[in-house]
Amino acid sequence: MTLRALDLFCGGGGASAGLVRAGFDVTGVDLHPQPQYPYRFVRADWREVNLRGYDFVWASPPCQAHTQLRGLGKAKPDDVDHIPAVRAALRACGAPWCIENVLGAPLLSPVTLCGSMFGLDVRRHRLFEASFPIRPLACKCRGRRNIAVYSKRPRDRLPDGVIRARDVEHGRQAMGIDWLDWRGLTQAIPPAYSEYVARELLRR
Repeated sequence: MTLRALDLFCGGGGASAGLVRAGFDVTGVDLHPQPQYPYRFVRADWREVNLRGYDFVWASPPCQAHTQLRGLGKAKPDDVDHIPAVRAALRACGAPWCIENVLGAPLLSPVTLCGSMFGLDVRRHRLFEASFPIRPLACKCRGRRNIAVYSKRPRDRLPDGVIRARDVEHGRQAMGIDWLDWRGLTQAIPPAYSEYVARELLRR
């Protein structure tokens, strides 16, 4: 039996790739065109999509309302916190679900994942709230070589002392992603994260 997953706010497909690796047939949904997205894609507002009929629903709402830019006063006035509305819709959809977002986002009892847990060089901590338990893993990023894959371009000066990705290929290797450009990499999560969460669901 084929298991079907829906990836809301799919972007370039980092989370979708992990779901595919876990065995799901994935449909991605995003309000904006995603020419780099490698799977079945629907351009739509998530609020207009029927969430029923899937075996798993994943959502990565825009994180700008919760990033460090908000504290620095650099966030845009129209950055909206979609998490409460997304959570309510997922709770009503009848399928297992997961919400992913950045540190500082108002997720409920989230689990934190980072690249070091999966043998990746990237430093990218993310929160995961799910309708099912996710076993926590030990973070190993302290005292190790961490690659930063964010900012406008490789080699930009970064404030936290991590090593900058030299170029797009270096960033791809650190993330475990081989199809996205630099901007896509800065917005994505490593597929290893969503694969782990999906396998936690299947394990149960």
